[in-house]
Amino acid sequence: MKRYCYNEEHNLFRESFRTFLQREVVPHREVWSETGITPRELYLKAGAQGFLIPQAPESLGGLGIDDFRFQQIGAEELGRCGESGFIPFLHSSIIAPYILKHGSDFLNESYIPRAVSGEVILGVAMTEPDAGSDLAGMRSSAIDRGDHYLLNGNKTYISNGINGDVFVVAARTDAQLPHGISLFVVEAGWEGFERGANLKKLGFKSQDTAELFFDNVKVPKSHLLGEVNQGFKYLMGGLVEERLICGLWNVGVAEYAFELTRDFVCERKVFGKPLAQQQNTRFKLAQLRARIDMMQAFGDTLVEGYNRGERDSVAASEIKLLSSELLGDVVDEGVQLHGGAGYMMEYPIARLYADARITRIFAGTSEIMKLIIAKSVLDG
Repeated sequence: MKRYCYNEEHNLFRESFRTFLQREVVPHREVWSETGITPRELYLKAGAQGFLIPQAPESLGGLGIDDFRFQQIGAEELGRCGESGFIPFLHSSIIAPYILKHGSDFLNESYIPRAVSGEVILGVAMTEPDAGSDLAGMRSSAIDRGDHYLLNGNKTYISNGINGDVFVVAARTDAQLPHGISLFVVEAGWEGFERGANLKKLGFKSQDTAELFFDNVKVPKSHLLGEVNQGFKYLMGGLVEERLICGLWNVGVAEYAFELTRDFVCERKVFGKPLAQQQNTRFKLAQLRARIDMMQAFGDTLVEGYNRGERDSVAASEIKLLSSELLGDVVDEGVQLHGGAGYMMEYPIARLYADARITRIFAGTSEIMKLIIAKSVLDG
């Protein structure tokens, strides 16, 4: 499907980022999957090319590009090469905005320039073992001790949990308020901060994911993001970008999985003729092609609205829900059409199948997305 949302500058950026991924990421992916982590140096290389936090102002080392299409291209290209370990959009499009939007000049000047260069890798610590997507059930606490907050608690399933240097941490600051949560910028090297082991996962093998523990960590008052007890509101606002960017990445991966499957069925022969000539194969791929194109158009529309200043949380939930279901269907049909080969890890479609399952869970489960959408439809 021809798209009309990009100009020459966007196309040059896409080509440059695609070349970077093919040179610095794709050839090394198998090794990183074995080790369970991507090298920190990758962020330095990406930063040197201007691929990290392009929206940051020039005064903080960024490019000052206030056009979400560049971040859209980044997510799409990562998806279109099937990358799930090196995910700089988490660093650039999901976490950095919390500091850029709500952080003081001190916090921005302290961390954003080094995050732009890749010297510092960002993470966000929201999820807790007993709370999951229910932020209101958060138990981690930050007690006001005069000149600092005393942070205690633990977080789980934290992406960049091993490589991360600086984390945006959510903690309860008012036990009486259901949403009495605040956000803090916490450095990994502070006393009382501890990482758990790199967690073993079904997919996303090279993406480091860990538990984080906070034992009487002294957080200076200067490291509070925005206002106290406003963290829940900030997180809800940030989830719009997070779910939108996840949806765009999902579509990119679906496109990659579709192309892998199309190429396979064109080569594979059954009963003396290519599998692509079988009516069932043609109907399956036609259906998936139409759904991918429709989802792509939906994503382009949401990004266009985002650039106009529209932060539509319901629409972001819709694309997160529908694109993750679409991706699940594409990789499932892809494995089926690959036959036995689709179950072999030497074929990329098998890895994509494993990676895709988490997309219906992270950044809010499909059930949470349905609750948000239903509320907008039924409760006004």
